[in-house]
Amino acid sequence: MILVTGGLGMIGAHTARALLDLGHDVVVTSHRRTEVPSFLAGRVTVEQLDVTDRDAFLALGSRHGISDIVHLAGSIPGGDPVGFFRTDTSGLLNALEAARTWGVRRFAVASSLGVYIGRPEVPWTEGLALPTAALPHLIIAYKKAVEPLTTHSLAGSGVQPVVLRIGTIWGPLVDPDSPFCPIPSFVNTAEPPPDVHADDGGDVCYAPDAGRAIALLTTAPELHHEVYNVSSGRPFTYGEFASALGVTLQPGGSSGPYLDISRLTEDTGFEPQFDVAASVADYLKWRETNAR
Repeated sequence: MILVTGGLGMIGAHTARALLDLGHDVVVTSHRRTEVPSFLAGRVTVEQLDVTDRDAFLALGSRHGISDIVHLAGSIPGGDPVGFFRTDTSGLLNALEAARTWGVRRFAVASSLGVYIGRPEVPWTEGLALPTAALPHLIIAYKKAVEPLTTHSLAGSGVQPVVLRIGTIWGPLVDPDSPFCPIPSFVNTAEPPPDVHADDGGDVCYAPDAGRAIALLTTAPELHHEVYNVSSGRPFTYGEFASALGVTLQPGGSSGPYLDISRLTEDTGFEPQFDVAASVADYLKWRETNAR
């Protein structure tokens, strides 16, 4: 059985779905969310768990035979950065201790494309040295710290670490008013963000594709690296979204950085199934009967 922490969140739920579709049994943890998405209902075991509770976390191993862990649980920073770092680091360390205690095969953990901020190259590849640069958000700062915490904690344990440098993900279960990604609001309202032009854009990946990529990295018979970019492997433009929505944007603009996924594709065979038009159509159909 594969454990997905934060498994009722957007990325976690789509990862669980992809693992189930690959034929694996899955248990997901959730702390605050209780509603199970329709595509997981009746298919997945749900454990209500605060991942910062060490004893409760380790007790999962007495109820389930966990073979692999995908650690995606996390919190949203408030006004106390120390409290945020303490909460998410406690959850990570408990998950790492569980991985070592249970002797799982593989431990995958969420990092972020934001760790590359400061590199001028396009696209961003895993072989780039991570720069010392000011980071725009506490979450990105934490994700950058997650990587060495994970690899050093698992060194010599026999547990294989898999660092997931996850790109800009959107799709079913995303916050429609996400401050980190304007795409959901654009698709829901067909009103582009202010001062956005047709050629503006950058990294993007539809959530079902991201979940499938993580599932493949979790279950692949063999992986040749510890770090993998998770995204679509190509930049998007707002013009593509505008075309799918039947609206027009002002010409001009420029594309931002995006993630290269050659390493992911080589080791798992992953290829995205959704282009912009297909993702917009799928998401709008989902929203007909779902709030987010």
